[in-house]
Amino acid sequence: MTRVIHTGDTHIGYQQYNSPARRRDFLEAFRTVAEDAVAADVDAVIHAGDLFHDRRPGLVDLQGTIDVLRTLDDADIPFLAIVGNHEGKRDAQWLDLFADIGLATRLGPTPEVVNDIAIYGQDFVPRSRRDELDYEFSPHPDEATHAALVGHGLFEPFAHADWDTERMLEEATVEFDAVLLGDNHAPETADVLDTWVTYCGSTERASASEREARGYNLVEFGGEAADEDGVAISRRALTDTREFVFVDVEIEAGEGIDRVQERVRQHDVEDAVVIVTVEGEGRPITPAAVEELALDRGALVARMNDRRELPDETEEVTVSFADPDAAVLLRSEERFSRN
Repeated sequence: MTRVIHTGDTHIGYQQYNSPARRRDFLEAFRTVAEDAVAADVDAVIHAGDLFHDRRPGLVDLQGTIDVLRTLDDADIPFLAIVGNHEGKRDAQWLDLFADIGLATRLGPTPEVVNDIAIYGQDFVPRSRRDELDYEFSPHPDEATHAALVGHGLFEPFAHADWDTERMLEEATVEFDAVLLGDNHAPETADVLDTWVTYCGSTERASASEREARGYNLVEFGGEAADEDGVAISRRALTDTREFVFVDVEIEAGEGIDRVQERVRQHDVEDAVVIVTVEGEGRPITPAAVEELALDRGALVARMNDRRELPDETEEVTVSFADPDAAVLLRSEERFSRN
């Protein structure tokens, strides 16, 4: 039996909401995954891309990442990873640097064997270049009883997919038991051509739309949970990530800011990221007044999203985008995909 942690989309270095505390949160979530790996004595930590939020991480983020990788190295737990779309560069990757100093292995078409598992990697490839892919992988040694592919991108049959999973599996020169994916921040699993295809989700909320608890996958090859010769995938939650308080308010005609502020006061927002979403009818509301109330009550960050129909153009009302983080991430991904 071989057990590995499948994680990804750690986005280290993301200063979300322009908050230095949120930037530290992304690194600390990755640190928690490593500490969990040591405590559970897993056989490897597999990272499915977007270790960093962009291709030019700061020195503090690099130093912090190396410190976490040393935690794994001291426990003799290999860190195996691929390059995602956010962090990818035209030349050498940061992952290559970590490999050069013995703290990581960059996965590719030649397998890295952990116990009896052959693990391959496929870095993110822009959609415009995917027709060139031949999915040719080196054979794995006979002692490897299972094979897994680690990839990064939006794969079918999951939401927003633009990567043909069936074509990849059919054309691959190796038969995979599992495909361990990153890029989609929601954890999901599906059976595609008798192969388990799974996303681990992100380790911190990179967008206000990511309401579910963050975490990672524990993947077991063989053993009792996997019926001895199969693959078992289970979910592990990260319980110490920054709390997000979602305050959803449906206001009726004639109601306004008093109603929204009343709903905010009903929540404990101390040291949390507070996302207030307003729907319904009611009077115009200035987001700043709602956000200031949450901050006065101890929130780390506060944002109000007004999803109602805009009033007549003659009225001056300040509104927020429904999800500014998602817009930033989308624009970043579009920019990286073009390179």
